[in-house]
Amino acid sequence: MTVVGPFGLSVQDRDLTRDVQTGMDAVEASLVEAVKSDVPFITITASHLIEAGGKRFRPLLVMLAAQFGDPYAPGVVPSAVVVELTHLATLYHDDVMDEAPVRRGAPSANSRWDNSVAILTGDFLFSRASQVLADLGPEAVRIQADAFERLVTGQILETAGPRPGDDPLQHYLDVISGKTGSLIAVSGRFGALMAGAEDWIVDILTQYGERMGTAFQLADDVLDIASDSHESGKTPGTDLREGVPTLPILLLQQMPVDEANPEDVRLRELLDRDLAEDDELHAEALRLLRRHPALERARRETLRYAEEARALLTPLPECPAKAALQGLCDAVAIRTM
Repeated sequence: MTVVGPFGLSVQDRDLTRDVQTGMDAVEASLVEAVKSDVPFITITASHLIEAGGKRFRPLLVMLAAQFGDPYAPGVVPSAVVVELTHLATLYHDDVMDEAPVRRGAPSANSRWDNSVAILTGDFLFSRASQVLADLGPEAVRIQADAFERLVTGQILETAGPRPGDDPLQHYLDVISGKTGSLIAVSGRFGALMAGAEDWIVDILTQYGERMGTAFQLADDVLDIASDSHESGKTPGTDLREGVPTLPILLLQQMPVDEANPEDVRLRELLDRDLAEDDELHAEALRLLRRHPALERARRETLRYAEEARALLTPLPECPAKAALQGLCDAVAIRTM
């Protein structure tokens, strides 16, 4: 049994392991080359998150989707580089917006340098992704442009918040569909499309990626509350500190207050306060939320999305790549445990 990709995904087929690992190695080498600049300082800042590591979930999905066609087709690796560069660029921008001090277990770019450097580095990565994308043809450019529009729209919706009368939970799901689901859907689509898979397979893997994107983000929501920084690579409770309502909080808000439970009452009080500047109150809220039934409900909801993603794969032919995609559903779910 060989382990490749994020979350310790186990792939038992030697040929698939070889193909995926070869592709992932090529992506990694291409990422290093893509961020090099004639300006040494830009190379340093643009390499910052690549050197910090990461799950490389999107490139992995490209490689697995490509197994339903020709995995060695010339567009497969470049398309994986495009989605990962785009993802990395959004992380630089997200950390500025969130004022996050840590990313992938290392100081974020905005805390190591400053916000301006982080924003401009993200822009640089977007430009390099566009350069790679241009060689993949007009259809690929249109697909990426549509996904990027959805990604930005999701970020704007998050920033603006739900309108009066909107369901906050549905608003949040719309946000993550844009911010996260769009690019993961493109990963599945690019892999199958560049490999020359049949149209119906491309459609299934696009839908699978969309659903997995939601499950992926919901798992992150749970991790943000339930894990320590060693497990997640991020400062725990970042969203809680900033007052960003993620799935556990939104589910908690749907639940009636248990007046007989002092911890529930206290947690509601804390969530109505500004936790950004008070480390003690933030730590108390995080501790209480970890024990609250809302966190378990969030775990179950994440599992539901992962199972829906798995069900989408049913029409695909039985093969090691299909089994690996099913394994990703398990792996994303396991992260929430």
